[in-house]
Amino acid sequence: MSASRGEFSSRFGFIMAAAGSAVGLGNIWGFPTQTASNGGAAFLVAYLVLAFCLAYPALMAELVIGRHGQANAVTSLRKVTNQAWQKKFAFIVGFGGIICAGLILSFYAIVAGWMLSATLEPAAQLVGQEQASTWLSEQSLSRNLIFTATFIILTVAIISKGVENGIEKWSKRLMPALLGILFMLIIYVMTQDGAMAGLKAYLVPDFSSILNPELLVNALGQAFFSLSLGTSVMIIYGSYISKKENLVSLGAYVTLIDVFIAFVAGLLIIPAMYVAQAQGVEIFSAEGALLSEDTLVFQVLPALFTSMGDVGIFVGFAFFALMSIAALTSSISMLEAPVSYAVERFALKRVQATWMIGGIIALISFTIVFNLGTLFGFVITLTTKIGQPILGLMCCIFVGWIWHRGSLLKEIQQGCPEAASSFFWKVWPWYIKFICPLAIALVFANSLLS
Repeated sequence: MSASRGEFSSRFGFIMAAAGSAVGLGNIWGFPTQTASNGGAAFLVAYLVLAFCLAYPALMAELVIGRHGQANAVTSLRKVTNQAWQKKFAFIVGFGGIICAGLILSFYAIVAGWMLSATLEPAAQLVGQEQASTWLSEQSLSRNLIFTATFIILTVAIISKGVENGIEKWSKRLMPALLGILFMLIIYVMTQDGAMAGLKAYLVPDFSSILNPELLVNALGQAFFSLSLGTSVMIIYGSYISKKENLVSLGAYVTLIDVFIAFVAGLLIIPAMYVAQAQGVEIFSAEGALLSEDTLVFQVLPALFTSMGDVGIFVGFAFFALMSIAALTSSISMLEAPVSYAVERFALKRVQATWMIGGIIALISFTIVFNLGTLFGFVITLTTKIGQPILGLMCCIFVGWIWHRGSLLKEIQQGCPEAASSFFWKVWPWYIKFICPLAIALVFANSLLS
């Protein structure tokens, strides 16, 4: 690895960065609403099982490709290949992942901008700026453009500092802050009326619904998408890992942290929903379906915070600060995917490449903002329901069918000499060859049909 590329200075630094990429709005917003919409605790059990049966093996495939290649996603995938057609295939998959990451960031920045404005709204209330508070809380073109740009600038500022001084340094700061705020909010919500009913719905499963095909496919999709798979991000992060590190355990730690934070987020959001219901906020329809699933964070929870009186201002500020931090830890990984390719492929300086690509993504984001009704949902569907499953499937095919098994084992044995005799090696190669492609294809097919 060239010194100019940089690498994570410690195991803890990589775990925080990779977990930060995995832990985002999908965990803290998406997972609890998916759980509430799909049988509560039954969905939780299915998710926990599938996270380790599918997401972890697929994550390991991307990390192994990255560390073996010690380069951007395209170059790393090409180093696994031997034939000309395989190298062309590698370019399509690697560059496709880079494009996918950039497009995800373009709509993610808009949502994150909403989180930033929602964070400032309680502060404006506190100082008596009612006009500013109203502007911050209502959809408008000016608000969306300003806060989308602000979030992209924050992301660019971190990535421009490089691997150790940018990604790793800020991940070490933001992830503990995220956990601290999350636990403080949980403690507060648990003291409110209705919280125990929410806790029961979240933790006591109805096993009669656990084999529901729709529930299983949704849990499978949540486990896969929450780990940033199919966007080249984990290939890039894998390329910054030292050859001395044990990839098998590192991948397990990242999966555990991702699942843990999703689980803990459920301990906050679902009891909070029942607390809001106890205070007169309508959460479920007469048939028991969750209302306002997509806008839960912006409609139901603010109503709960308002019902708390003065303390609700501080709780609302803490909650949306948490959401903003979660968004930032994910966005820095999304920007790193195209930046690393531009730096290595075109010999650009990191600062120059970061601001240039950040500017391109900002233009795409602004285009979406100007056409929010038509482009926002389209880009989300294109990337998360089509792009990610296909690209994740291709990475599994690379490791399971193209990469020679002996060479693959040799790479894993760097940092894990006992890998050949481990349970992981007895199971994982077959999983990545047959089970993961089949399961990911199932998610993709379900996405298209729905």
